[in-house]
Amino acid sequence: MQAAGKPEPSVSRQPSAPALGIDKLSVFGMPPVEFVTLTAELGCDSVGIGLATVPGYNPHGYRDWSLREEPGLRRDLVAACHDHGVAIALVEGFAYVPGQPMSRFAADLDLVREIGGVRLNLVSLDKDLQATIEHFASFTEMAAQRGLEVSAEMGSLGPIAGVEAAQALVEGVGMANFSLLIDAMHFFRLGNSVAQFAALDPALIGYVQLCDAPLAQRFDTYLEEAMYERMAPGEGELPLRAFAPLIPAGVTVSLELPIRSLAERGLGPRERLAPCVAAAKALLAGNHSAVGKV
Repeated sequence: MQAAGKPEPSVSRQPSAPALGIDKLSVFGMPPVEFVTLTAELGCDSVGIGLATVPGYNPHGYRDWSLREEPGLRRDLVAACHDHGVAIALVEGFAYVPGQPMSRFAADLDLVREIGGVRLNLVSLDKDLQATIEHFASFTEMAAQRGLEVSAEMGSLGPIAGVEAAQALVEGVGMANFSLLIDAMHFFRLGNSVAQFAALDPALIGYVQLCDAPLAQRFDTYLEEAMYERMAPGEGELPLRAFAPLIPAGVTVSLELPIRSLAERGLGPRERLAPCVAAAKALLAGNHSAVGKV
């Protein structure tokens, strides 16, 4: 976190508020066409999706679905994005797992291109930085052949929790379509600071996931909190007011904001997310007086 007694950086990279999206954790398994429609109705510009239902928490009883196995669903998704003016800014579900070749994702990358996806979220489940670099480079080359971008998510599971390791990863992969994905919760809870974010080359930042959270862990495991219970901007303790103006121009900012406690009280995705969208837009526009008061 920012050291006590040191002012937050005053440099501003963002001349105007960026486009705002919504990522899939926020909607607990909602099928993609309905997700795109809701995103448009909430006044957002893009979605971050997966290619199939992930088993787990499903408070609204959504059906299982798969873009891999349902060509009709792929067509409907492309049509919904066109009709609503919503982009598929991120597709998740790609990981380097030791012992498993990255070539196993070739068919999925073809599918992402088919539905008009722009960027792939890539994570590593190996603490070995050099092995991660080698496998990420292989994956990124496959993505480049299909005109896709790749952003590696900083987090605790792999070797890139800190800024220095993340910079080494980008340098090691060394491809123009490779960058970092910055999740605000992961970034600050893992000990990185606003000053470190400000010092990053803007070209290294490909995508930003926005939420708020306390600085101290609230659940038995960090993963449970990250997957199921985050906060709208202004409701937690992350230094978002200093962070937001430093997001490079042109980078998509998307809400990764699951709130299980509200779903358990019977609130649907629109009711949960509308205040979060308003708070995020106020934050990104620099209207700090409105953040946390929607």
